Amino acid sequence: MEGFPSGRTAIVGAATFGIGKAPGLDAMDLATHASLRALDDAGLALSDVDALFITQPQDTLAGMSFADYLGVRPRITDCNRSGGSSFMLQLAHAALALDAGYCDVALIAYGSNQATASGKLVQTSRNAFWDAQYKPLRPVSAYALAAARHMHEYGTTKAQLAEVAVAARGWAQSNPDACRREPLTIDEVVGARMISDPLGKLDCCLVTDGAAAIVMTRADRARDCAKTPVYALAAASAVTHGEISSMPDLTVTGATESGARAYAQAGLRPDDIDVVQVYDAFTINTILFLEDLGFCPKGEGGRFVENGAIAPGGRLAVNTSGGGLSYCHPGMFGLFTLVESIRQLRGECGARQVPGAGTALAHGNGGLLSSQATVILGNAPTHS
Repeated sequence: MEGFPSGRTAIVGAATFGIGKAPGLDAMDLATHASLRALDDAGLALSDVDALFITQPQDTLAGMSFADYLGVRPRITDCNRSGGSSFMLQLAHAALALDAGYCDVALIAYGSNQATASGKLVQTSRNAFWDAQYKPLRPVSAYALAAARHMHEYGTTKAQLAEVAVAARGWAQSNPDACRREPLTIDEVVGARMISDPLGKLDCCLVTDGAAAIVMTRADRARDCAKTPVYALAAASAVTHGEISSMPDLTVTGATESGARAYAQAGLRPDDIDVVQVYDAFTINTILFLEDLGFCPKGEGGRFVENGAIAPGGRLAVNTSGGGLSYCHPGMFGLFTLVESIRQLRGECGARQVPGAGTALAHGNGGLLSSQATVILGNAPTHS
């Protein structure tokens, strides 16, 4: 597929900061610390940055305020607000701008202090008036509807949803930065306090502070940076609806479209992907996205994840950081799936490292299953 400059741009720096709780720091502080770490990882300086991509939970003018905070004068700023998929879209925009020579070094950053500031998920939108009368819990009730419909249509069980949470915890136990590392069982997930039927507390993501950042440049320049480049092979997105009541099919997401376009851009198939990072704000997400991204047929996601299939030692390495369910979830998780993909491809993940990882898929979800974005990365410019 023409359009995306596959393999012609690369990620040369990646970092996180303030995972868990970071008292005394606001969202911009956290994003700044992660950005400085990512630039140091790349062997670059703030003065090298001429394109700034940032989405902050409560700052609609973050492109300008963050540039001011950092003391840089970028040629480009981008404050895309499509929720947790924003960062995949920003990677696509950065790759296009870099390849066109419109900029030389792009910084993509995010930070949130929601855990220490409020102790709960920060809401950046509200229910439409036609949904509000039913008093849904936003966003969990929307995902509960998708889970209930999947269970009705395909026989998916609470225990299969629980497999997702238990697998994520298994990966988190090998991640020293993960917020939840204690053992977790299927029975504990199934028996947890109900939040919005059929999703219980342990089917839901964490509420944490945290920040992440990545640095991109053109492939020819990337070879001179401090770390081995990770190449952007594909990036595609799709929006299917806004409110959950407008979703065409509660069991099918726009990942069917974004995934298909990304595979075509990269010249790859699901079987070619070594590591998968999906946006697991709720356990049903992982099942839906594994289906829609082609790792198993529609309706088979519950059975696909059974018996530890996506846990350490399983047949497919999924959410190797521990994901939003056990690693961290500071409001928007998309950029953290990219950072974990990069670390896996650079062989930096220690006990949770996937041997021989050469390709990674990072998938972001925004809104109420509304915006889907798929990025494919590789440790070589092209895949033979």
